[in-house]
Amino acid sequence: MLSRAQASLPGARRAVVIGAGSFGSAIAVLLARAGVRTTLQTRTERQAAELNESRVNEAYLSGVELPASLRIEAVSSGVSRADFVFLAVPSTSLAAAIAGLQNAGLGHRAAVVSLSKGLVPPDGEAPTTALRARFGAHRVACIGGPAHAQEMVHAGAGLVAAAFDEALAEALAGIFNRAGVVCELSNDPIGVELAGVAKNAAALAAGATEAQGLNAAGAAAGHIFAEVWRFAEAAGARPESFIGLAGAGDLVATALAPMSRNRRAGELLAEGVAPAEIQARVAQAVEALQSVPLLAHSIERAGFSAPVTGGLSRLIDGRLPLAGWVALVRATVPPRARWHRSRGFWQRLRERLTRRSRGAPRAS
Repeated sequence: MLSRAQASLPGARRAVVIGAGSFGSAIAVLLARAGVRTTLQTRTERQAAELNESRVNEAYLSGVELPASLRIEAVSSGVSRADFVFLAVPSTSLAAAIAGLQNAGLGHRAAVVSLSKGLVPPDGEAPTTALRARFGAHRVACIGGPAHAQEMVHAGAGLVAAAFDEALAEALAGIFNRAGVVCELSNDPIGVELAGVAKNAAALAAGATEAQGLNAAGAAAGHIFAEVWRFAEAAGARPESFIGLAGAGDLVATALAPMSRNRRAGELLAEGVAPAEIQARVAQAVEALQSVPLLAHSIERAGFSAPVTGGLSRLIDGRLPLAGWVALVRATVPPRARWHRSRGFWQRLRERLTRRSRGAPRAS
């Protein structure tokens, strides 16, 4: 018997990618290469016309020719014929994108896939949590992992397709595998998303601390990963999502990338540049600038200690000076480990005798 997700994945695949930034454009290229009838939707009619004319997204994916089979149109064209809708918009715009999908003609069987590595304001929800509330768990998925856009279209990547429904995860992984990209399957969307959020926050923290030394930068990133993991574990996330492609793998790719947006934003933050100006200088969305304050608030609300994540949030909004941030990173000690001491011979014997005496009948 087919699951609801299997029934919603007809043989003729059609996909719409909403958002023509670097990652959205790269995903659209891969989908088209995999033989999926794909449409890349831009914010405006003018942007769509320019891309149709040049067939290169020079602003965000320079030098990559867009496949002839890739259709390009404005987001106002709707999604009524899509089997898959990929949301390649900043997490701050995700709520509006979700609200607009039904007005855009989203089919009741179409799968909705988040490409965001941020949190949804105002409550700091993971994207698939917000999507699941609107569309149901069986239609919702996310993509994570190290996926530098330029390299992805030229040399491949290691992606993670995470979904609550196994058939949906398999369908997505199959598409990317056909495009020449290794794609891991995961049933832990929340873990994959929070690992991506932790990665961005850690990259920002490392960039903000690197001038003070590599040890400080490493400590900042390590503290944040550990703080977010404790929070994610309580939400049901699994360790492998953080130590695998979606977490540690993505962090290494971001740390090594010469033009990493989040790391560069951290460096500018350390120079005293205001967040609004950082966005303008980087010329693309810097997810961590918006997601870190939401993350710190969510962790605190859940009752967990996260001094470094909270300190990074205060550094972003100007409440904590750089010297205070660095001092906090260097002085923070993680929670004490729990030792599970084995019981010695005499303790075991005493417990055995105690149990016997309690169970022995009383003398008359």
